[in-house]
Formats: sequence, C-alpha cells, structure tokens
Amino acid sequence: MAIKFISKSKLPTAFGNFEIIAFQDQSTGEEHVALAKGLETIPTRPVLVRMHSECLTGDAFGSLKCDCGPQLHSAMKMINDEGQGVILYLRQEGRGIGLTNKIRAYALQDQGHDTLDANLLLNLPADARHYDMCAIMLDYLQVKEVKLITNNPLKINALKDLGINVVERVPLTVGLNIFNKGYLETKQKRMSHMYEKHDF
Repeated sequence: MAIKFISKSKLPTAFGNFEIIAFQDQSTGEEHVALAKGLETIPTRPVLVRMHSECLTGDAFGSLKCDCGPQLHSAMKMINDEGQGVILYLRQEGRGIGLTNKIRAYALQDQGHDTLDANLLLNLPADARHYDMCAIMLDYLQVKEVKLITNNPLKINALKDLGINVVERVPLTVGLNIFNKGYLETKQKRMSHMYEKHDF
C-alpha cells in the first residue's frame, strides 16, 4: 500500500488543540488523516490511539442511529486530557461500503433489519474495512506501542497483525440512546464488540 504523507497543520478544536496530518493512498487517491497531540518528539510511553472510520451522518450531522459522533468527540477529549495521542480518521464510510450503500442499508434498517443483515441483503460484506494504512500512519508518527481506544476486537487484532504492540484496550462506552439501542446490541451480540457498562 502506497500511503504517502502530504501535509500537516495546526488545528484548534472544541476539544483542544491538535495537529492534523494528511495522508493519501497513491494508487487509489483515498485520503486519511491523523489528528495528533503531543507527538512532536518520539513518544517514550504507550500512546492513546483511536482508529475511527468516517461516519458523515454521525460525525457531522449528529445522527442518533449510531454512536460514532460521541465516540469521536470522547476520544478527542480523552487525548486532550492525556496530553498525548492520535486519532487515525479513516475514509471508510459505512464500515467500508460507502455513503450511498450505507443509506441503502439504513432504508432496510427502517424496515426492521439489523445493521449486519441490512448489509448482507444488499450483497455487501458486514464489514469491508481494512487497516493497512494505520501502520504507515503510526510509523510516520513514530508510535510503536498503543493504548487502543476501542470496543472492537477486530481492530486490536488488525494492529497486532501489522506489528503494532497493543499494550492496553481502553473502553469507549458512550452515545447509547433509544434510536441506536438495537444497533449497539447487534455490535455486541453478533459482531463481538466488547461493552462493559451498558445494560441493554
């Protein structure tokens, strides 16, 4: 995978001051960004890392059908409070199926199908994401050991397979509401996501 550093800039946000770093896949044109804090020098301790797949509806529009927006904002706050960390913001909308297919899946969910079956009914994979770019982005930031902010065991295994030492999983249990209760139950029961304080 030919992921290349493009540019970086300071980025003040509602959750603190960060550095935003742009990368591009030279073979596909796909763009990803790292939102980093406290990584101007080589880190001497494990770094808080969140691998966050793009979710336009949740991240930008505040959709209550998922927990993506609250997860992103909580991770930004956690990293700002820690004083060091990085969010790898990956352009893999809808677990990798794309925005329009995600809206098609939403329509099936409106008819009563869960998030996993909706994808399968559209002849799409339940999860089409990959994480190869993360190793290149973390290598650029000289991050070798991470405390991964996730509930998804597939992300832990993906980083380990890429040679990244995951020393700790940091749970992220936020954003439960009446509209996404079924969505979160599906992630827990059918996709092995690890929730610790939810009473579904």
